[in-house]
Amino acid sequence: MVIEGTLEEIVYRNEENGYTVGILDFKGTMVTVVGKLITANEGENLSLEGEFVKNKKYGYQFAFSSYQTILPKSLAGIERYLSSGLIKGVGPVTAKNIVSQFKEDTFSIIEMAPYRLAEIKGISKEKALEIGNKFSALKNIQNTVMFLQGYNITTNMALKIFEVYGDKTMEIVKNNPYKLVEDIDGIGFLSADKIAKNLGIENNSEFRIRAGIVHTINTSTEKNGNTYLPKKLLLSQASEVLDLDHDENLSLFETALECLVNDKTCITLWQDGVEIVMLTKYYRYENGIAQKIALLNGAIIKTKLNVEREIDFFEKRNNLSFHEEQRKAIENSINSGVSVITGGPGTGKTTIVKCIIEILKQNGMQVMLLAPTGRASKRLSDATGEEAKTIHRALEVNPLNNGGSRFVHNENCPLKTNAVIIDEVSMVDVMLMFSLLKALPRDCKLILVGDKDQLPSVGAGNVLGDILESKLIQTTMLTKIFRQADNSLIISNAHLINQGVMPVIDNCSNDFFFEEKFELSDIKNSVIDLITKRLPKFTNLNSNQIQVLAPMKAGVCGIDNLNKSLQEIINPPNINKQELSIGLNIFRVGDKVMQTTNNYNLVWKRMNGFIEEEGEGVFNGDIGFIEMIDYQTGETVVVFEDGRRCIYPRTDLGDLSLAYAITIHKSQGSEFDVVVIPVISGASIILTRNLIYTAVTRAKKMVVLVGEKKNLKRMVANAYTVKRFTLLKDLIIKSVEKISSLFD
Repeated sequence: MVIEGTLEEIVYRNEENGYTVGILDFKGTMVTVVGKLITANEGENLSLEGEFVKNKKYGYQFAFSSYQTILPKSLAGIERYLSSGLIKGVGPVTAKNIVSQFKEDTFSIIEMAPYRLAEIKGISKEKALEIGNKFSALKNIQNTVMFLQGYNITTNMALKIFEVYGDKTMEIVKNNPYKLVEDIDGIGFLSADKIAKNLGIENNSEFRIRAGIVHTINTSTEKNGNTYLPKKLLLSQASEVLDLDHDENLSLFETALECLVNDKTCITLWQDGVEIVMLTKYYRYENGIAQKIALLNGAIIKTKLNVEREIDFFEKRNNLSFHEEQRKAIENSINSGVSVITGGPGTGKTTIVKCIIEILKQNGMQVMLLAPTGRASKRLSDATGEEAKTIHRALEVNPLNNGGSRFVHNENCPLKTNAVIIDEVSMVDVMLMFSLLKALPRDCKLILVGDKDQLPSVGAGNVLGDILESKLIQTTMLTKIFRQADNSLIISNAHLINQGVMPVIDNCSNDFFFEEKFELSDIKNSVIDLITKRLPKFTNLNSNQIQVLAPMKAGVCGIDNLNKSLQEIINPPNINKQELSIGLNIFRVGDKVMQTTNNYNLVWKRMNGFIEEEGEGVFNGDIGFIEMIDYQTGETVVVFEDGRRCIYPRTDLGDLSLAYAITIHKSQGSEFDVVVIPVISGASIILTRNLIYTAVTRAKKMVVLVGEKKNLKRMVANAYTVKRFTLLKDLIIKSVEKISSLFD
């Protein structure tokens, strides 16, 4: 419905996102209105479209999704409008004088002949023109936002678009709405396509085909981790997205792709006799990684250090004895520019890293320990007794984004270190690895530690896999198991799974259990019962310390369904708990939540002893708890596990999801005391050996599997791995060969 009236009072206003709570005089009745306004000034006449909703705390309000500003017609209304502060430099006295002089023609004079304002005493020619310009600019913004709202674009997104295009917004959107996809974060192809159809743009327009090609590559990158696609496959998939016959429109596709190459959005190459297409930025990422790895690898001193004595001393001090392959891993890392240590759980990777750190420091080197996630960096710090940081924190998010640089540290401002050790490197995607390597000094030693058999990164690329496949980087494979407690099966079962052998599930150990259930509803109910009742009693942990790791998002045993059920039991609604509905999610104070994308702009604060730290950036996979919700503004405070306290504006809450249950993919790099894993049937390309292996290796103290044994057996036997289209391996080979030829 639509209501119209005068904004009598502003109760609350968030200037960052425009969220406003106000009192509107609607036909003599004072109505509380809530929503986003570009500008908000008492005295404005507004036409609001929305609906009346009942707020538990504040009663009935009119929540509006779009609005129009209506210029007042009465002299009193015009005077109040001008004196409201909407036009800077026009106060009550000036407004009164303007209206006294020009009466009902006031707005047309300000817009069409602002120089006439100088007829009024106290207004100079310069000020008159300034008032006219500000009035026109304000009207332009309002008209633009209302134009975009007509295409179901939110006020917040409309303002974001206007910030990029300014006065040319309507012209650009009308001519080529697909440009929004390239220039505006948060506008996807489908949204632009709807606008284009409303504007009457032809289905086979070059603009549309170009956008469809870019959308297809982006989707492949985001969903499947590919950094390129074979040209034939790309055009075939793009034709499906665009609903255009590929053969009939082949020349149009070729022309659109040629334009994308010419404007450097894409790059085409030949790979093993096949023409491929990459977004230029991903070629830059992979080529940059390859070149820096080759440089670091070639920068080693020819004289190798004999570290036998240092290793012996470390063994004596720590009352241990390294296996031959562990000693080799230490020696290789100390004497290589770039090296890899890979092995499964219990193979002693952490002890090796501790020894490497000690030897490097004894040789006067400054060592930096890094990991992709907060959980992984904390675990690394706890295990080694040394400070460890996330890669993002070490690089420092650049709040000003000067020169287009996302991070403070880069090739122009390198990190101050002699050696970098990255744990859980299988999680690192090409963008993050590229950013890190750019920031390393040219003589820096790089040591990569991880498990090659875990799932690849959620983001694009296959960094660890490609480095290993290049066979040009010094690599140590750890196979011998050392860390295995009595009557414990987590580590040994993980290795059995990795070898394609069914794990021991006789329920005779202290830490590995299998509960057989056949129906999906029974599996779901058992998982919920384990989390909320049985395991808390058995382990003395609360439900939030026990993590469900599910293979999929959808379905009876998917995380979406499990989260709703678990939330109702672990954190049920309460009249004293604020909650918000965001899309299909209800967020409630006390909820366990996860950040699902990288957001480099969100500000956080954290107490470090008596010192308050402040920084920017929350990242994909960060887990925390909702501490506070302001229902009026939608602002929500989340406290993450590492102590960062972050205020989310309502517009960013879509980046959060409930985290009582998370996907196995999202659990990478994390470790939980107890994990519960529903074992269900499904597509063989999803339910694979390395999926269940990754899930089991996330547990520190206990694993509980719930489902059918035959489905577990299928997963263990299924060695299928999705082959990602990546170029890094070949680029490393070329770069290393090129560097080697310079020293021959």
